[in-house]
Amino acid sequence: MSLQWTAVATFLYVEVFFVLLLCIPFISPKRWSQIFKSRLIQTIALYGNTWFMVAIAILVFLLIDAVREVWKYSVTEKVDLTNNPTAIEHIHMKLFRAQRNEYIAGFALLLCLLLRRIATLLSQQATLLASNEAFKKQAEGASNAAKKYMEDNELLQEKLREAGVEVPEAGKKGAGPHEENKTLKEEVKTLKGELDTTKKALQKSDSDVRAMKKQAENLTVEYDRLLEEHSKLLAASDKKSD
Repeated sequence: MSLQWTAVATFLYVEVFFVLLLCIPFISPKRWSQIFKSRLIQTIALYGNTWFMVAIAILVFLLIDAVREVWKYSVTEKVDLTNNPTAIEHIHMKLFRAQRNEYIAGFALLLCLLLRRIATLLSQQATLLASNEAFKKQAEGASNAAKKYMEDNELLQEKLREAGVEVPEAGKKGAGPHEENKTLKEEVKTLKGELDTTKKALQKSDSDVRAMKKQAENLTVEYDRLLEEHSKLLAASDKKSD
């Protein structure tokens, strides 16, 4: 085997090894994606497309040359060489080598395209798996938020019912969620206004109570002073009588 076909055969064996390696079932596409995104692979991939096109061109050229050789030595049926057995053996040997080279070049070309396609599909599958996980987490977060919102809504309705506010039923015809939320917000706003009014009235009542309490204390002090003066006057009047 010549040097060029030895190189092509070695390239074919390397391709078979990598195809089998990529088909190993216990290595996940996510792991392959991490390997493909490594610094070494990214450095190789910078010129990978150019080298891939060069390899395809060389393999196509070698395949065409091997097919030409097969056609060239397929003359045993057209030429009568029964009187020259050595020539027949030589032509058969050349034909065998040409067919071998044709198969080597053809399978090398096929595996080169297949290897690139498998790597692309593994990367796409890893991307789809990552997107699927992200969408799943996003859907779970939205579901939990909606569930929490519904629980808060039910809790708010229960508090409004306890406060004596009429709350429309959730399944009432003609009242959608938007209208129901709008009604609840208006009722909450009304309750807040009433609560503020009650707080102001309570503060005013506290102020009045404090003022009355202070006035009562002043009256008590004044009463004690008058009582003391009255006692003094009574004592002075008793002395005069004696």
